[in-house]
Amino acid sequence: MRKLFFLCLGIWPCTLVFAQTKDTLLLNGVEVKDNRPEQRKRETAFSTETVGSEYISRHLGGSLMQTLDRLPGVKTIGIGSGQSKPLVRGLGFNRVVVTDKGMKHEGQQWGADHGLELDQFAAGEVTLVKGAASFVYGSDAIAGAIDVKPGTPPAPGSSGGSVTLVGKTNNQLYGGSANLYHRRNKWFADGRFTWQSYADYKVPADTIYIYDFAASLHDNRLRNTAGKELAAHFQTGYLGNKFRSVLYVSNVFSRSGFFANAHGLEPRKVNNELHDASVRDIQLPRQQVNHFKLVHRNSYRNGGHLWELDLAYQHNLRKEHSQYVNHGYMPANYPEDMRIPSDLERQFDKQVFSINAKDNFQLGKHMLVAGFNLERQQNDINGWSFLTPGFTQHTAGAFVYDKLQLSDAWLLHGALRYDYGHIQSRQYTDWFYSGPEKLVRADAMTRTFNSFVWSLGLNYNKEHFFLKSNIGKSFRMPVAKELAANGVNYHYFSYERGNASLSPETSYQFDVAIGYEDDRWNVQLSPFYNYFPNYIYLNPTAEHDYYYGAGNQVFQYAQSRVMRYGAELQAKYQFTSTISTEVAGEYLYAEQLSGDKEGYTLPFSPPPSAYINLTYTPKILKNTYLSADYQFTGAQNNIVPPERKTPGYRLLNIQAGTSVMTAKQAIAFSLQVQNVFNTRYLDHTSFYRLIGLPEAGRNIILTVKIPFSCNTAI
Repeated sequence: MRKLFFLCLGIWPCTLVFAQTKDTLLLNGVEVKDNRPEQRKRETAFSTETVGSEYISRHLGGSLMQTLDRLPGVKTIGIGSGQSKPLVRGLGFNRVVVTDKGMKHEGQQWGADHGLELDQFAAGEVTLVKGAASFVYGSDAIAGAIDVKPGTPPAPGSSGGSVTLVGKTNNQLYGGSANLYHRRNKWFADGRFTWQSYADYKVPADTIYIYDFAASLHDNRLRNTAGKELAAHFQTGYLGNKFRSVLYVSNVFSRSGFFANAHGLEPRKVNNELHDASVRDIQLPRQQVNHFKLVHRNSYRNGGHLWELDLAYQHNLRKEHSQYVNHGYMPANYPEDMRIPSDLERQFDKQVFSINAKDNFQLGKHMLVAGFNLERQQNDINGWSFLTPGFTQHTAGAFVYDKLQLSDAWLLHGALRYDYGHIQSRQYTDWFYSGPEKLVRADAMTRTFNSFVWSLGLNYNKEHFFLKSNIGKSFRMPVAKELAANGVNYHYFSYERGNASLSPETSYQFDVAIGYEDDRWNVQLSPFYNYFPNYIYLNPTAEHDYYYGAGNQVFQYAQSRVMRYGAELQAKYQFTSTISTEVAGEYLYAEQLSGDKEGYTLPFSPPPSAYINLTYTPKILKNTYLSADYQFTGAQNNIVPPERKTPGYRLLNIQAGTSVMTAKQAIAFSLQVQNVFNTRYLDHTSFYRLIGLPEAGRNIILTVKIPFSCNTAI
């Protein structure tokens, strides 16, 4: 009972007595959704797609780029089961910028066999930007960018972490990633360690033909494709209301073999008995890559300004090991007095210093960003084989970007940027005599480049409908390999020559995105048109080299006019509260308009593809899903020699997951079955597709994530 005393009608005191009874009300659960990606998609001029750690867990591939290739507009150049590099709308290598923690990731991007040294377990959110993005990222963002962000900082007064375990059947992979974090008020620390080991992977074939030479595969495995990966990450910093400063330190290491029958000058001279003795050993030929990264990000909010200053240092050390094989004038036996190890075929040692600075502020209806970027690269080479010289490169860029709110529905975007680049390659002389003297394979060279780029975009948002368009100019500096290469590419059985007279690559692109979204539908169509007045490509010639290789065909870098157009389509429909479907597809057409390959397409141009997804998420089981993707990929008959036509194929992939509560923690289980029917197919953008090597067979992937946490005093 509860008594309440007050003045009744303000005239005399009285007492009211209330009887208090218990009543139980069952309230519906409230689901809080993060709509930042959708809001960002509507307000940016680019075609963008953002995925989080949940998506990465559901579609975990051999590398972060392989995990993302389900997104329309993204494909990968796969290098075995653990390495890959991205293609955005059919363009890759140094035409796609990958940023990690706000800074451009700098490795050896120019090689098709050079994967990205990124730990996908450490990625918190990934944004794909499609289109002319040079005004934001500078040179190389000619096709777009992939922005990898770390996980969100821990909440104040929290401590905990997680352990993720992963296993894969195809290449007998096992490994895991462990994370620990602690935050007390405004200071925090976060660490992660990842380790994986995998064996030779399986393909649905027992024999492949490498330029008409038959190579048998023991137990359907590609001999010498095993590997190991280690990654260590640490971040700490201060998160204040006005000032934030975070230091990131990471070191990613990988060691993996090259498919023994498809590397070097003599693929027939392979010791099958040695390689087939164990599926987990890593014999010659192999690669070893270590990428150390130090990033210091700072921001300060003062009045209407948000100042940002980012500093970074990267050290990428790549070694390719192979048995010494002599050709042409090379000595029959490796000299004993050589300082270079006899199995060190090539080494690339790159150090990079970077500075990014910008100011975000508002003037009336104008949201402005002004900033600059500075970068210095030094790449030294070593090894008994030569392809491209060492170099030093300096780049600088300044930009201004304006987003104008014309009305509640209309946004106008405009940007202008100036870039300057200076590259100085070093002379390289053979260590052996070719007749009476040692030949100079690469002369010292100095080139300077500069360019203005611009972008103009318009957005319209009205309730469920949005429309955006963007037109812009991007540019790319030629890399050292394109300017000064002069050697055998053992991975392609070709001899490559650079062209010191190459001009910077320029691209003009027009993008449109039309979308509709409501409680049931989410549809987006994104067509684009792209024109290059001077696209850089590797052109096959009639020459053959007998001095350094085994009669390999000579390829020379050249430039031509190129036209490209295509589109991506995404459509999602929610049948019921538990059943949804998605259809996504992409199409690309490319044609060279001048040069020796006039009328042909571009290398690695992906064929038309689409998938249909069906997902079931029962309400009675929290965080539970069952999903299936049926993928259609068309034939690629539009090729450029020496490419070969690639037939189409169909694939079925299944994903399932749930979480189980134990000791107040939700343990998450994720299961995938990739290539359910063990289909034999060729991926046109695969590194090994040139030798007719099919992609990996059926693969079952199990991931278990075990979180733990405890609250601490703030």
